[in-house]
Amino acid sequence: MTQTSENVTWLTQEAYNQLKAELDYLSGPARTEISVKIAAAREEGDLRENGGYHAAKEEQGKMELRVRQLTQLLEHAKVGEAPADDGVVEPGMVVTIAFDGDPDDTVTFLLASREYASTEIETYSPQSPLGRGVNGKRTGDDAEYELPNGKKAAVKILSAKPYTG
Repeated sequence: MTQTSENVTWLTQEAYNQLKAELDYLSGPARTEISVKIAAAREEGDLRENGGYHAAKEEQGKMELRVRQLTQLLEHAKVGEAPADDGVVEPGMVVTIAFDGDPDDTVTFLLASREYASTEIETYSPQSPLGRGVNGKRTGDDAEYELPNGKKAAVKILSAKPYTG
Protein backbone atom coordinates (compact mmCIF):
# COMPACT_ATOMS: atom_id res chain seq x y z
CA MET A 1 0.00 0.00 0.00
CA THR A 2 1.45 3.36 -0.97
CA GLN A 3 0.82 6.39 1.16
CA THR A 4 0.39 9.91 -0.05
CA SER A 5 2.61 12.54 1.52
CA GLU A 6 -0.54 14.01 3.10
CA ASN A 7 -0.97 11.16 5.63
CA VAL A 8 2.75 10.58 6.22
CA THR A 9 4.42 12.49 9.04
CA TRP A 10 8.08 13.29 8.56
CA LEU A 11 10.00 13.10 11.86
CA THR A 12 13.61 13.32 12.89
CA GLN A 13 14.92 10.36 14.85
CA GLU A 14 14.93 12.57 17.97
CA ALA A 15 11.26 13.55 17.52
CA TYR A 16 10.31 9.91 16.85
CA ASN A 17 12.16 8.76 19.98
CA GLN A 18 10.41 11.42 22.10
CA LEU A 19 6.96 10.44 20.84
CA LYS A 20 7.73 6.73 21.21
CA ALA A 21 8.85 7.31 24.82
CA GLU A 22 5.60 9.19 25.51
CA LEU A 23 3.59 6.33 23.98
CA ASP A 24 5.51 3.72 26.01
CA TYR A 25 4.88 5.66 29.23
CA LEU A 26 1.18 6.24 28.52
CA SER A 27 0.51 2.65 27.52
CA GLY A 28 2.51 1.21 30.45
CA PRO A 29 3.12 3.00 33.78
CA ALA A 30 0.49 5.70 33.21
CA ARG A 31 -2.22 3.10 32.56
CA THR A 32 -1.31 1.36 35.80
CA GLU A 33 -1.38 4.66 37.74
CA ILE A 34 -4.81 5.63 36.40
CA SER A 35 -6.21 2.16 37.14
CA VAL A 36 -5.05 2.51 40.75
CA LYS A 37 -6.69 5.98 40.98
CA ILE A 38 -9.97 4.64 39.58
CA ALA A 39 -9.96 1.65 41.93
CA ALA A 40 -9.25 3.87 44.95
CA ALA A 41 -12.00 6.30 43.99
CA ARG A 42 -14.45 3.45 43.36
CA GLU A 43 -13.93 2.24 46.93
CA GLU A 44 -15.07 5.62 48.26
CA GLY A 45 -18.67 4.63 47.63
CA ASP A 46 -21.52 6.02 45.50
CA LEU A 47 -20.11 6.57 41.99
CA ARG A 48 -22.85 9.06 41.01
CA GLU A 49 -21.50 11.65 43.45
CA ASN A 50 -17.85 10.66 43.41
CA GLY A 51 -15.88 13.54 41.87
CA GLY A 52 -12.53 11.75 42.18
CA TYR A 53 -13.85 8.75 40.27
CA HIS A 54 -15.28 10.85 37.44
CA ALA A 55 -12.10 12.93 37.20
CA ALA A 56 -9.97 9.79 37.00
CA LYS A 57 -12.23 8.28 34.31
CA GLU A 58 -12.02 11.52 32.30
CA GLU A 59 -8.22 11.51 32.64
CA GLN A 60 -8.20 7.88 31.47
CA GLY A 61 -10.27 8.80 28.40
CA LYS A 62 -7.90 11.63 27.45
CA MET A 63 -4.89 9.39 27.95
CA GLU A 64 -6.36 6.62 25.77
CA LEU A 65 -7.11 9.17 23.03
CA ARG A 66 -3.48 10.33 23.11
CA VAL A 67 -2.31 6.69 22.94
CA ARG A 68 -4.42 6.18 19.79
CA GLN A 69 -3.13 9.44 18.25
CA LEU A 70 0.50 8.56 18.94
CA THR A 71 0.07 4.99 17.67
CA GLN A 72 -1.41 6.21 14.39
CA LEU A 73 1.18 8.98 14.02
CA LEU A 74 4.12 6.65 14.59
CA GLU A 75 2.70 4.00 12.25
CA HIS A 76 2.68 6.53 9.39
CA ALA A 77 5.93 8.32 10.24
CA LYS A 78 8.91 8.57 7.94
CA VAL A 79 11.87 8.71 10.29
CA GLY A 80 15.13 10.47 9.66
CA GLU A 81 14.67 10.80 5.94
CA ALA A 82 14.82 14.38 4.79
CA PRO A 83 12.89 14.95 1.59
CA ALA A 84 14.89 15.32 -1.62
CA ASP A 85 16.15 18.79 -2.49
CA ASP A 86 14.18 18.86 -5.74
CA GLY A 87 12.08 22.01 -5.25
CA VAL A 88 8.88 20.04 -4.62
CA VAL A 89 6.85 21.16 -1.60
CA GLU A 90 6.25 18.28 0.80
CA PRO A 91 6.37 17.66 4.57
CA GLY A 92 9.83 18.38 5.94
CA MET A 93 10.47 21.28 3.57
CA VAL A 94 11.07 24.94 4.39
CA VAL A 95 8.85 26.81 1.97
CA THR A 96 8.92 30.48 0.97
CA ILE A 97 5.80 31.84 -0.69
CA ALA A 98 4.72 35.23 -2.01
CA PHE A 99 1.09 36.25 -1.53
CA ASP A 100 -0.73 37.23 -4.72
CA GLY A 101 2.60 37.11 -6.52
CA ASP A 102 3.92 40.14 -4.58
CA PRO A 103 7.65 39.46 -3.99
CA ASP A 104 7.60 41.89 -1.02
CA ASP A 105 4.77 40.03 0.78
CA THR A 106 6.49 36.73 1.61
CA VAL A 107 6.32 34.11 4.33
CA THR A 108 8.77 31.31 5.06
CA PHE A 109 7.55 28.28 7.02
CA LEU A 110 8.21 24.62 7.73
CA LEU A 111 5.61 22.25 6.30
CA ALA A 112 5.31 19.62 9.05
CA SER A 113 3.02 18.18 11.71
CA ARG A 114 2.65 19.91 15.06
CA GLU A 115 4.72 17.17 16.66
CA TYR A 116 7.65 18.35 14.57
CA ALA A 117 6.99 22.05 15.06
CA SER A 118 10.14 24.11 15.22
CA THR A 119 10.78 26.94 17.63
CA GLU A 120 12.97 28.79 15.15
CA ILE A 121 10.56 28.82 12.19
CA GLU A 122 6.78 28.99 11.87
CA THR A 123 5.24 25.59 11.15
CA TYR A 124 2.19 24.82 9.03
CA SER A 125 0.54 21.41 8.95
CA PRO A 126 0.22 19.64 5.59
CA GLN A 127 -3.49 19.30 6.49
CA SER A 128 -3.96 23.07 6.98
CA PRO A 129 -5.60 25.00 4.11
CA LEU A 130 -2.26 26.57 3.13
CA GLY A 131 -0.45 23.23 3.53
CA ARG A 132 -2.94 21.43 1.28
CA GLY A 133 -2.72 24.26 -1.26
CA VAL A 134 1.08 24.16 -1.64
CA ASN A 135 1.79 20.45 -1.00
CA GLY A 136 3.08 18.80 -4.18
CA LYS A 137 3.73 22.10 -5.99
CA ARG A 138 7.18 23.05 -7.32
CA THR A 139 9.31 26.16 -6.98
CA GLY A 140 7.85 28.71 -9.41
CA ASP A 141 4.33 27.23 -9.34
CA ASP A 142 1.23 29.18 -8.39
CA ALA A 143 -1.06 27.72 -5.75
CA GLU A 144 -4.41 28.57 -4.22
CA TYR A 145 -5.97 27.84 -0.86
CA GLU A 146 -9.19 28.70 0.94
CA LEU A 147 -9.26 31.33 3.68
CA PRO A 148 -11.47 30.92 6.78
CA ASN A 149 -13.99 33.37 5.25
CA GLY A 150 -14.39 31.09 2.22
CA LYS A 151 -12.46 33.32 -0.19
CA LYS A 152 -9.47 32.02 -2.13
CA ALA A 153 -5.91 33.28 -1.70
CA ALA A 154 -3.24 32.95 -4.38
CA VAL A 155 0.44 32.36 -3.61
CA LYS A 156 3.55 31.73 -5.66
CA ILE A 157 6.11 29.15 -4.47
CA LEU A 158 9.45 30.97 -4.33
CA SER A 159 11.52 28.13 -2.85
CA ALA A 160 11.25 24.72 -1.17
CA LYS A 161 14.33 23.36 0.62
CA PRO A 162 14.72 20.46 3.06
CA TYR A 163 14.59 21.48 6.72
CA THR A 164 18.00 21.06 8.33
CA GLY A 165 17.28 22.37 11.82
